[in-house]
Amino acid sequence: MTAPNAGWAKHSRAKKKIACCAAVESSRTISSCAIWHTCVSSVHHMPMLGSSASTLPRPKPCLESYARSQAVKSNRRPNLSSKSAQSPPCSKIRDYPLAISTALYQGEPVAAIVAESPSLAEDAAELIQVEYESLEPVLDAEQALEDKSILHQEMGTNKVWNGVFEYGDVDKSFQEAAYVVHIDRLHFHRFSSTPLENNVVIAEWNPKDDHIYYSCNNSFPSFAIQFLAAHLTVHIDRIRVQTADIGGSFGIKITNYPQMAVCALASKKSGGRPIKWVETRSEHMTSSAHGNERTFRDTRVALDKDGVITAIASRHIDDCGAYPRYEPLGCVIWSQVFPGVYQFKNARIDFTQAVTNKCPVGPNRGYSRMQHLWFLERVVDICAHEIGIPADEMRLRNYIQPEEFPYTTPNGCVYDSGNYPKMLEIAKQLIGWDGWKKKQAELRKEGRLIGIGIGTTLDSGTNNFGQSQIVNPGAPFSGNSQGANCKLDIYGEVVVAVGSCPQGQGHETTAAQVVADVLSISPDLISVRTGFDTERNVHTGFSGTYASQFAVSGLSAVHGAAQKLKTEMKRLAAFVLETKEDDLEFSTGAQGPEVRANSTGKSINYWGLANIVNVNSAVLPPELHEITLNCRYIWRAPFKVPDKQKKYGNLTLTYASQLHIAVVEVDRETFIPKILDYVAVDDCGTVINPPIVEGQVYGATAHGIGAALLENCVYDAVGNMLTSTFSDYTPITALNMPTVRYGHIETPSPHSYSGAKGMGEGGAAPIHTISAALQDALFSNGIIIEDSFNNADTLFRAVVGREIYQADKLVKLDRRV
Repeated sequence: MTAPNAGWAKHSRAKKKIACCAAVESSRTISSCAIWHTCVSSVHHMPMLGSSASTLPRPKPCLESYARSQAVKSNRRPNLSSKSAQSPPCSKIRDYPLAISTALYQGEPVAAIVAESPSLAEDAAELIQVEYESLEPVLDAEQALEDKSILHQEMGTNKVWNGVFEYGDVDKSFQEAAYVVHIDRLHFHRFSSTPLENNVVIAEWNPKDDHIYYSCNNSFPSFAIQFLAAHLTVHIDRIRVQTADIGGSFGIKITNYPQMAVCALASKKSGGRPIKWVETRSEHMTSSAHGNERTFRDTRVALDKDGVITAIASRHIDDCGAYPRYEPLGCVIWSQVFPGVYQFKNARIDFTQAVTNKCPVGPNRGYSRMQHLWFLERVVDICAHEIGIPADEMRLRNYIQPEEFPYTTPNGCVYDSGNYPKMLEIAKQLIGWDGWKKKQAELRKEGRLIGIGIGTTLDSGTNNFGQSQIVNPGAPFSGNSQGANCKLDIYGEVVVAVGSCPQGQGHETTAAQVVADVLSISPDLISVRTGFDTERNVHTGFSGTYASQFAVSGLSAVHGAAQKLKTEMKRLAAFVLETKEDDLEFSTGAQGPEVRANSTGKSINYWGLANIVNVNSAVLPPELHEITLNCRYIWRAPFKVPDKQKKYGNLTLTYASQLHIAVVEVDRETFIPKILDYVAVDDCGTVINPPIVEGQVYGATAHGIGAALLENCVYDAVGNMLTSTFSDYTPITALNMPTVRYGHIETPSPHSYSGAKGMGEGGAAPIHTISAALQDALFSNGIIIEDSFNNADTLFRAVVGREIYQADKLVKLDRRV
C-alpha cells in the first residue's frame, strides 16, 4: 500500500500556528463579563470538620461566590466515577467534584471560589479556613487490600476489581519446564504527563435556554459529556462542547470533567455568567491525573531447554488513586497486549486494583499497557541473565515470527502485522551492536559500568470498547466508530470536518492528504475543520483524540466521506456532461479543480457542480434530487463483543511496534546514569506523513526517557506529594535529551484503508530499554532492576547501600536440566 499524496507529505498545515499551542485556551474568553474560578485544595488525607469564610473580609470587587462542597452534594448526582465501567461494590462510590466530608488525597478540591479576576480569586481562597482531623493514610495498594482503613465506607472495601486471566495449560507447562525463574517483586512507578498547557475550562450555563456551553481542552469530550449530563441532571443535547488547539494532553486531559462540572454549577449560581478556570502547574501535578502505578508479585516463568518461554504466572496489583474515575478500564486494557511481542501461549495473571490516598489515575500515554509491557521486558531480560543467553538472542528465540501474522494471542486479540526480528536487525545496525559490545568489554576492564539494553513494545490502537464488559458485564459499550463530513460548498471549496481534538498530531494535514488523494487535487485546495464541536463537527460517542486511532479510525472516516462525495460528484457531472460515469476523470484545469469527460474533452469545475445543487437545482432530474454534495460517513470497526467469562476476544484493531536500543553508563562516583547512544526503530504500517511520524517517535522517546530517569510522583509517609513543582519533578527538556537515531519498517495493516496503524503511544519503549541497559551494566554487581524509575539515588542505594535490587533476594532460578 502507498501513502495518500506521499509527495505532499513534507508539508504541514500546523506550520502557520505556534507549534506548542501553549495557553491557547487560557487566553480565550466567552464574553466580556466572564469571571474566574479557583479551588481550595486539601493539604492531607483527612476529614473536614468545618469551613468558613463568613467572618473574614471580602476582597474588592466583592467575592462573587464561595461554594461549599455540601451544596454540590445537595443538588447533583455523585457519579463522576465511571459507573458504566464499574460493577458492585465499586459502583457504590459517591464521587463529587468537590470533597464532601473527607479529603482523600492531597490536592483534592474542597471549595470553589468565583471572583472578578484570577488574583482576587486567589486572595479569596486564602481567606477560606478548613478545619481538618488527621487520618492515617493508605499509600500502598497492597496495604490497601488489607482493608484496615477503608477509603470509601459506602463500598466497604478498598478493592476496586479483581479477575484472573488464564489461558492454556499453565500447570503442565511448569511441570515440563527445563527452567523455572521466580521473581519476587517488580514495580512500575507513578508518573504523569506535563503538557505545556494545563487544563482550562470556560463554562456558561445560559438561563435563557437552559443550555450549558463549554470551551475547554478536554481531549475526549464525547466521553466527558456523558458524565456531565448525568451529574448535572440535564439532557445531553443541552450541552455544547468546543475545543480548539490544545497544547498537549497525552491522555491526561480526558479526566478534567470534574472541573467542567464545578464551572457549570458556578455559572448557574452566578446567573449564567461565563466561568473560567485555569489550572496551575502545582494543581496539575497534585490533582489532575497520574499514570497507573503497578506492582508485580510472585512471578514464575517456565522455559524450555532452549530458553523459549512456555508459561508465565503472576499477581498484579494496580493502584488507581483515590477515585476510580476512568478505572477499572485499566484492569482490562493491558490485556490488549497480553503476550507482548512474544509467543508464549500459557499464562495466569491474577489482576487486582485498589484505591489509595493518592491522586486518581487516568489515561497517560501508553495507558495500562505500558506497565504490562515493561513487566514482560523485565521478565525476558531477567530470564536471559539467569540462564545465560544474550539479550538479543533471547528475544529472537521468543519473538512472534513474521510469517505468523495475523497472530491470535492467548486471549483472542489479533495482531494485524509486524516483523520484530527485522526491527531488531535494523536497530543493531544503527547502534553498531558489535562495535559497542567490543567497546563495552574493554571499558569494563577499566571498571566502568556500561550497559546495553533492548526494549520492544507495542502500541495497540483503535480500542474495542466491548472490553469494558469484562470488568463490568453490564457496561453498555462495544465496538468503535468515528465520523467525518466532506462537502463541496456553494463556492466549490472542498471542506472536511472531523470529530478529533488534535494536540499537534497533524490531523489537518493528513486529512487533507487523504481527501486530495481521492479527488486527485492538491491538498492545498482543501479546507479541514478540526477541533471538536458538538454542534458543528460530525462526531460519534467515541470521538476524540486518544488510544492511537486517528490514522485508522479518523482517516478511514475521512476517506469514506470523500468517496461518498466523489460518487455524488460523478453522478452529477455525468448528467451535466452527458456521458457515462466511467468516462470521467478528476483533475485540475485552467479553472481549477474539475471533472472532465475523456471522450469529449468537456469539463465542469467544482464551482459549477456546487452551483447546480445549491442554487440551480431545478435543472436536475428527479433521480438526482438526493444529491447534496454534503456527505457524512461513519466508520465502524469490525469488532465483536468479547466473551466476558473467558475474557477472550479481539480488544483492539492495529498494533504498531517500537524497538529501541540504548547504551547507558552509570558513573561509579555519582551513580548518575548517562545515555551514551540511542536508536529507535518504528513500524506503524504505511507511513502517511513521515515528518509527523518522526515527530511522534521523538516525542514519545523523550517522554519515556524522562519517565525512566527523571519523573517520579513521590509521596511521604503522611500523604504529602513531594514532587508537586518542577523543582522536584523534573520533566525532560532539550538540554538533557540525547541524540536519537531513527529507523523504520512498514508492515501494512489489513484493517485500515491505507495500511496505516496508530502510533502515538510508543513512549513505553525507552522505559523498557533503559531498565534493560541498567541491569546489563550492574548485573555483575548482583543487581536486578526491580523498579521502572532509576535515578542516581536509587542506583547508589542498590550498589553501595545494598538496600534494594539485590538479585539473591529477588530472583531464584530452578534449573532442571
